Amino acid sequence: MSKMAVVCNGDTAASIMPTLIFSSSGLAVDNEVVIFICPAGARWMLKGELEKLGTPKGLPDPVGLFNDILDLGAEIILCELALENKGIDPKDLRDERIQITKAPPFLMKIEDANITFCF
Repeated sequence: MSKMAVVCNGDTAASIMPTLIFSSSGLAVDNEVVIFICPAGARWMLKGELEKLGTPKGLPDPVGLFNDILDLGAEIILCELALENKGIDPKDLRDERIQITKAPPFLMKIEDANITFCF
């Protein structure tokens, strides 16, 4: 098993969809997946935001992907800076399994990752 790190640093579908697709694909091939959501991508971790995407033509359902990713054991980490920067209350997060931490602990967690992606 390999460790895979995926970083989402954007608030458009062009950032979140590949984050979700590559993360679920990594899990499908038995990788350990750790996802870090930067402040720029933080809105995707809020209730109702993924739903606004609908199911983009030719792509999987983002809500289903998100749920599957957590159910299959991936870690999703929201950067602590997003709370103040984007005015986010943790109770507004779409899932209680989303962790909130700083970047350095994420970097220590993925120091042995041999697959990395940033969208």
